[in-house]
Amino acid sequence: MVILLHGYGSNGDDLMSLVSYWRAALPNTVFMAPNAPETCPGAPDGYQWWSLADLGRESRAAGVRQAAPLVNAFIDTHRTAYDLPNNKVALVGFSQGTMMALHVGPRRAEAMAGIVGYSGMLADAEALPTELKTKPPLLLVHGDADQMVPFAAMSQAETAFRQLGFEISARASRGLGHSIDEAGLRLGADFLVRALNTAS
Repeated sequence: MVILLHGYGSNGDDLMSLVSYWRAALPNTVFMAPNAPETCPGAPDGYQWWSLADLGRESRAAGVRQAAPLVNAFIDTHRTAYDLPNNKVALVGFSQGTMMALHVGPRRAEAMAGIVGYSGMLADAEALPTELKTKPPLLLVHGDADQMVPFAAMSQAETAFRQLGFEISARASRGLGHSIDEAGLRLGADFLVRALNTAS
């Protein structure tokens, strides 16, 4: 199972468009993409995991903490429905969704198959060392021309996770803004195939 977590102002249906790129590589995989819990001001059919009215570090940390129980409940409800262990479930996030994935995944009691994070950041880095329970493999991909989430956020997250002993790969998409390119999609597909097929 691959659960996709969308970015600010988007929705689950939008991120499900990625599935057409990955279906052939993952033929026996179910893909799901929930809507975030809050409607997004000024974005018709858009949702947010938390408000971005305050862009400060403390607000980000509070935001991921507030939404985390909902993401965990979604994972567990659908994992149970398909009779899948945690290590057969991967998370894929974009932007704010990546922040959610990187927060939730390492704090789950049983390790997930892996996490792919596009154009995001580690939202609560200070608390991670004392709160992490598992170390799923990670892939981070970020455009070096991103004007929404700073490109430097990728290397900051990579450093933090590597220091904690995570298996992590980080790739820059040259000239790319706040988006996902074909190279990033290929990297994501390769990572998910390895992560989901390696889990026993």
